[in-house]
Amino acid sequence: MQDYQKEYQRWMAAELEDFDLKRELQCMAGQEEEIKEHFARALEFGTAGIRGTLGAGTNRMNLFVVRQATEGLARYILEEKLEKLVAISYDSRLKGWTFAKEAAKVLAANGITVRMYDALMPVPALSFATRYYHCSAGIMLTASHNPAEYNGYKAYGSDGCQMTDEAAGKVYKKIQETDVLTGYKTMEFAKAVEEGLIRFVGEDCKEAFYKSVLSQQVHPGLCKDAGLTLVYSPLNGTGLEPVTRIFKEMGIEDVSIVPEQEYPNGYFTTCPYPNPEIFAALEKGLALAKEKNADLMLATDPDADRVGIAMRCQDGSYELVSGNEMGVLLLDYIAKGRKDEGTLPERPVAVKSIVSTPLADKVAEYYGIELRHTLTGFKWIGEQIKLLEEKGEENRFIFGFEESYGYLSGTAVRDKDAVVASMLICEMAAYYRKNGSSIKERLEQIYAQHGYYLNSVDSFSFPGLSGMDKMQGIMDSLRKDSPKDFAGSKVKECVDYLDTEKTGLPKANVLIYHLEDGSSIIVRPSGTEPKIKAYYTTLGKNKEEAKAVKEKYAKAVAPIFA
Repeated sequence: MQDYQKEYQRWMAAELEDFDLKRELQCMAGQEEEIKEHFARALEFGTAGIRGTLGAGTNRMNLFVVRQATEGLARYILEEKLEKLVAISYDSRLKGWTFAKEAAKVLAANGITVRMYDALMPVPALSFATRYYHCSAGIMLTASHNPAEYNGYKAYGSDGCQMTDEAAGKVYKKIQETDVLTGYKTMEFAKAVEEGLIRFVGEDCKEAFYKSVLSQQVHPGLCKDAGLTLVYSPLNGTGLEPVTRIFKEMGIEDVSIVPEQEYPNGYFTTCPYPNPEIFAALEKGLALAKEKNADLMLATDPDADRVGIAMRCQDGSYELVSGNEMGVLLLDYIAKGRKDEGTLPERPVAVKSIVSTPLADKVAEYYGIELRHTLTGFKWIGEQIKLLEEKGEENRFIFGFEESYGYLSGTAVRDKDAVVASMLICEMAAYYRKNGSSIKERLEQIYAQHGYYLNSVDSFSFPGLSGMDKMQGIMDSLRKDSPKDFAGSKVKECVDYLDTEKTGLPKANVLIYHLEDGSSIIVRPSGTEPKIKAYYTTLGKNKEEAKAVKEKYAKAVAPIFA
């Protein structure tokens, strides 16, 4: 913990060109706890980059923290003698364009050329551009689906994946060596453009991105005469242009955009938490879907790496589809469809995170697909593609997913991709519609064939400066005194993902409890928010039975996080 009063006074005395920061610092005067909250710590740079609430201080996202992070990245690139080229994109969050420009100016001042998008574009487009231009790194200014007061800085490696632990560690060391107020180089944006150090992403790259998305259609042309009706919400983020462009190219014409959530708006006034996993974010879209009697309602989060959907049921109501259910549905659809089309590769590979549903294992086994398990975080799925690529076998990869609404088909992008996922979800809906069925019916058939797996997540928040310490204390306590049972059901095995010999995977702060009745409980601190998540997998003859088992375990787990 740094001397927060001293750091606060240093910021007060500095020449700050940001009026908002100056005013905030002045309003803080004399407020000990507030100053401590803003200055006692610095935001840490990890494999997910940095993320925090906007505001003044080292523990907040602001242009000085962005400059410091970029200076650290620039020094890492120069010292490691990597390609002096970095791609940059940003989403609709407050200060997004400002932060993107500041990052570009710092890189340019260090002699590193920048390729940046001239308008907001999503995570998959940034990952694609990083690979397309053979950059050594990529930067995405986003806080994904966090509330409006957040922004963040995601850093990518040359492969288009989020940075590895090793690379992030080296960058963080350089950041720590850089004074947040004075330690960076910068130059005028116009001068950097004039000297060719800052260039915008070309139309060739943009068109190549769309072409790569469309190449992942399972049954090309199927949507043109399927009569599919859609309601779509970009949740005031980056999805509007790329997702609707793909719908048009596929031949889907009946698309209604949720008007209040159509255009970029970093205040996210219609939903305080622009996360397609939650009902509140889909409420406006569901109302419009009912009015239009749409087959499907889709919503992408602000940086368009996640997509959530609601499907119409026979009685006209709409049911939200979980990330696990959609992952299984897409795996099933891609496997069967590509088999029918003759495009399924030999020895196909799919990948899922360890916290995602075991139902995917059953589906993969049914189609003869090798299903690999990775740690949580899409970079690990990207790493599996890279391992295949190194053997010249990247075409074996057919699909990857995480339960948190992240999906990927194809290898041109190496992160969650809501653009390709939206396309595949709509194509799948059109396919079942043309065949007199529906997504809902297909899901029930999968459950009937393989068993009813219920997957659900409970989150426990630990806000404030002491939040991370409390979270670590809980994890330490669970390791020291491991529960022998939950609600009377014995723990058959506890797998600790810090034990790399046992798991065969890199270290991770994750505990999985396998219970005697076939259920499992996973405890994992979030990598991006002050939360611990408990993931439940319960099996039953039907949804109600599986849900009753889950509620029993949730009641037993809750006191651990009290």
